[in-house]
Order: sequence, then structure tokens, then C-alpha cells
Amino acid sequence: MVVDENGHLDKTQTQVYVPNDYVLRETRRYDNLLYGASINPYRHDAIERLEKAARQGAVLVKWIPSIMQIDPSDKKLIPFYQKMVELKLPLLTHTGMEKSFSHARDELADPKRLALPLETGVTVIAAHIATTGESEGEDNFERILPLFRQYPNLYADISSLTQINKRGFLTKALAAQVLENRLVYGTDWPLQFFPLVSTWFNLNEISFSEAKSISQIDNQWDRDVALKYSMGASKEIFYKGNELFIQK
Repeated sequence: MVVDENGHLDKTQTQVYVPNDYVLRETRRYDNLLYGASINPYRHDAIERLEKAARQGAVLVKWIPSIMQIDPSDKKLIPFYQKMVELKLPLLTHTGMEKSFSHARDELADPKRLALPLETGVTVIAAHIATTGESEGEDNFERILPLFRQYPNLYADISSLTQINKRGFLTKALAAQVLENRLVYGTDWPLQFFPLVSTWFNLNEISFSEAKSISQIDNQWDRDVALKYSMGASKEIFYKGNELFIQK
């Protein structure tokens, strides 16, 4: 959601809005799901909402800065970041160009804008490892890598890295020493249900027999796990969420 200058919901600018109460109610129906809250820090009651989400069992805060019109480098957000640190809530935030919505302010997803929350002590998970687009003429993926050397509280998820427009990026990420022990499994749901993802797009990474076997798995999430595992994602990547989201 986008908020106006008074810190209230701006319906004219908001493309998608799913209330946290709805997400909380639905995740509570299933023992194998965890609650993640999305809170725009520019809301007039943002910290109050953050505290409420923590009380309700939220394990993270999720942003898409380019869609929610959030500037992670805005110093006005420091109190919000400090509260996140106090509550031990990590930030899962989109990095890189965004093409799943009608329009986006891609400059807000420049990975270098994450320096402020990282310096404040927030555990940050950079969604997709900034594997799309450029910022200031520099490839976003190359732009984010030095941050991992500088900030031990920076992680990244591997969601979307099997999409056709990102072929080769999962192998590239797994080979990057700076990303060792910093990768977290992610699905990028619901995009794995779209023609963007297919085991057959990755025949340069897996064998024909592996592709055939994986493509026959009915459950889309199970298929996603099997594909990424076959492409080299370690078991540690799939269990990293336990460390970041559960053992608070």
C-alpha cells in the first residue's frame, strides 16, 4: 500500500492492498505457515502497527519499495528500524527492477539504499538478490554484492531465480563466495504458477532426465524445491529460514 502525506492509505496510488489481519487469519489456519506483515513505515501509526504485528506472531516485515513508494535510505525511518531491531523482526524487501505491476519507482529498490537499515542493525533479506535492472548505470546484482562483505546482517532469497528472464542467476549466486551462508529459500509465489517458470528452461543446468522427473511433480511448490535443489541449492539454504524467522 501507498500512504499519502498525512500517513494514511492513498487508494489512488495503491495498486494492491492485502490487509495484515487477513494474512494473519489465513496463516493461522495452517500449522506449516508463518505470518509476515507488510507495514508502510510512512503510516502515521507505523510503529504501533509494528508492535501489534510482533504481538500477533509476525516473523518478518515485507516491502516492495518501488510499489509502496518507500525510500529505505530515508532517515525519517530510523525510529521504525530501531523498533524492528528491538522486536527482532527482519525486513524482507524487494531489490532490483519490478515488472509485475503496472508501474514502479525502480530507483527505490536500488540495493545501496539498504545501507541505512543495515547500519541501524536490522536483519535484511534482499529479495531476488537484485537480479534485474540497473541503478546509476551499474548492474544491480553487481551493485549489491559488496554490501554482503560490509554487513553481516544482510541476506538474500533465491526466489524468482528460475524464471526464464533470470536463467543462469541461481548458478551465479551459488558460486559467489560472498553469498555463502547468506542465501534463503524463497518461491516468489504466485509467479511459479506462470509460464515464466519451467524445468525445461534450465536444461543447461540440469539433465534431461532430471527435468522430466521434476516436471512430473504435481505440487508447484514441491516442484520449485526440487528444481532449485537439483540446480545446486544446498539443504542449508532451505533451512535458513528457521534461523531467521523462527528462532527469535
